Amino acid sequence: MDKVNRHSKSPRTYGQFCALARSLDVVGDRWTLLIVRELLAGPMRFTELKTSLRGIATNLLSERLKTMEANGIVERRLQAAAVAYALTPWGAGLREAMEALGRWGAPLLATGQGDDAFQPRWLTLALPALLRGATSSPPVELGIETDGFLMVLRIDDDGPSAFVPDRVPASVFTAAPDVIVALAAGTIGIEQAVAAGEFRGDFTVLRTAFVTGRGKVSPPTDGD
Repeated sequence: MDKVNRHSKSPRTYGQFCALARSLDVVGDRWTLLIVRELLAGPMRFTELKTSLRGIATNLLSERLKTMEANGIVERRLQAAAVAYALTPWGAGLREAMEALGRWGAPLLATGQGDDAFQPRWLTLALPALLRGATSSPPVELGIETDGFLMVLRIDDDGPSAFVPDRVPASVFTAAPDVIVALAAGTIGIEQAVAAGEFRGDFTVLRTAFVTGRGKVSPPTDGD
């Protein structure tokens, strides 16, 4: 682990010789894990973080980033003559734990969005979490567009992953966020989801990306 401050603690500590307790000493403060969620999709500038994290005070965001940098979770990078914040390799290691927590909390979304804020980039964490266990050989890449935001869902031998692409993939599914989440969670079928949105490209890619069963999957042939 590089740039890890093994002695880092927040001002408030549990004071316990336990990996979970010490993890919470470092990432348990309010907003910290949500900052990690934002940066899992890629580096962001301070103003972008502030806009996405509706409700966080400017001075608190600055304080959290400073602490996270001191603890080896984030680092500053120069991008296009501006400073952006990015996760270190150790910080990116929080993905698995956050995906597990997201799966655990998925039933809490059943009440609907209501007045809660939503950012499409959050799906880059949610979709791999909901589709955990799905694999594909050969790999498939599906573009997913919602609220003007484009991401790519990739399914390969290692399972699902999601990222912001530098090009538009050949197959793209466009729909409202709740439709995409419902499809990934398996509460609606592919035909129902497509009827509620728009799809262009190879339909077998969509079928493979959102396969109902979990486990080894190969894209169906034309004769299937």
